[in-house]
Amino acid sequence: MGTGTDPAITLYGTPLSGHAHRVEAFLNILGLPYRYVEANAAVRRSDAFLALNPFGQIPVLVDGDLVLPDSVAILVYLADRYDASGLWNPKAPDEAAQVQRWLSVAAGDLRFGPALARILTLWGGAGTLADAHRIAERLLRFMDSHLATRDWLAAERPTIADIACYAYVARAPEGHIPLDPYPAVRRWLERVEAIPALTPMPESAIPQPA
Repeated sequence: MGTGTDPAITLYGTPLSGHAHRVEAFLNILGLPYRYVEANAAVRRSDAFLALNPFGQIPVLVDGDLVLPDSVAILVYLADRYDASGLWNPKAPDEAAQVQRWLSVAAGDLRFGPALARILTLWGGAGTLADAHRIAERLLRFMDSHLATRDWLAAERPTIADIACYAYVARAPEGHIPLDPYPAVRRWLERVEAIPALTPMPESAIPQPA
């Protein structure tokens, strides 16, 4: 969690949200002070929160006068606004395209595969677990092949692509998706979790169905 006196940045999220974790982890990596507001379901239905995000979804980042929902958009903003090195969201056309590709994966197959399987297993909801497992297994096979010959998803160093994809892959077993068949993915998770100041995605304490 962020530290400091009256930080300009406020993050609305919940500890078990992989979407919110992306932002929290990156704020910590960048060393930015911030205030964390836990936005549970009741908070997200409130008029005050809906004024920030009419969709009632987390995360939401407030930075001064800027109010920005959507975890991927927030990662791009933070990298471009606060990373003086330019390494986390590179601008070279080849690397930028690769980062964008994996941000699209995070918003697509990752969301409807490992993330949805975890949600259905832990909390229930709309969707088919078999379909989520099928998407997840296809994605993880592809990631494992991709990472068999490289350390990071989009470049020769970590980028926001790795941060965007980390949390829901790390906690895929909570959706009954084992990671044992994917050794390159597991090595990548270890590298991500070794990034200085990154806070690992917490495990759920919610009992899972047998």
